[in-house]
Amino acid sequence: MIIGYSTNAFVKFSLVEAVEKIAQLGFRGVEIMCDRPHLYPPDYGDEKLARLKTLINERGLKVTNLNSFTLFAVGDTYLPSWIEPQEERREIRIQHTLQCLKLANFFSCRNISVPPGGPLADMARKEAMSLFYQGLARVAPLAEELGIKILVEPEPDLLMENAREFKEFIKGVKSPAIGLNFDIGHFFCANEDPSAAFEELFEWIGHVHLEDIAATRVHNHLILGHGAIQLSEIFKTMIRLGYQGDVSLELYPYVETPEEAGRESLDYLRSLLDESGIDLVL
Repeated sequence: MIIGYSTNAFVKFSLVEAVEKIAQLGFRGVEIMCDRPHLYPPDYGDEKLARLKTLINERGLKVTNLNSFTLFAVGDTYLPSWIEPQEERREIRIQHTLQCLKLANFFSCRNISVPPGGPLADMARKEAMSLFYQGLARVAPLAEELGIKILVEPEPDLLMENAREFKEFIKGVKSPAIGLNFDIGHFFCANEDPSAAFEELFEWIGHVHLEDIAATRVHNHLILGHGAIQLSEIFKTMIRLGYQGDVSLELYPYVETPEEAGRESLDYLRSLLDESGIDLVL
């Protein structure tokens, strides 16, 4: 298990600068934001990609995940979406996902994370789910060919938010390439015990997002130790179940102080694991 840090906390820096800073902080992995101002696929040709890959390798980092969630380059946090009424809008999301799969293969990263579609707005849930399945059917063949997982990430106010909704969704998935990006904070916001949810959904989990959340369960990512999540219990569950994937710290609200937020979180995590007797090298 490698602990990485997502570059989406470093949007005031270039991707090269973000990688350098994450390595200097002592993380062993990096999750790359596949959007501007970082790795938006149309902005990167072969030469630029090769230089980035060399840098990552020279800094001894593993690419833990390609975060293919936002599309600020052409929209916003959620849009264009898998479930928009306009076909041309859905096609943007589909093409972005296909491009991200190819990038993942280039960086030897075995997973990308994607949103589930949403917000729903005025669309009926049944129609939205049908559109989501149709979109995934377009990208799953390439994922299967490349051996890369497309990990759907439930989030508050989107098409799926909790364990029950994910399990209902995954029953209708025809491809083994579709799985779950387990965001610890999102499940806490959905009034679930993240440890119990992790165990319930374990067979589909391919990657984990890590942050803290306040006791109010309001969706706002916090530095580890600044919230109310029982992080030690989650790591104990992960280790007991034999989780083999990676974990990425996701602190995008801290764009003004990403290094300080990352350093404090990593120090807290080391102390937490040591106190809990969890044998995990960071």
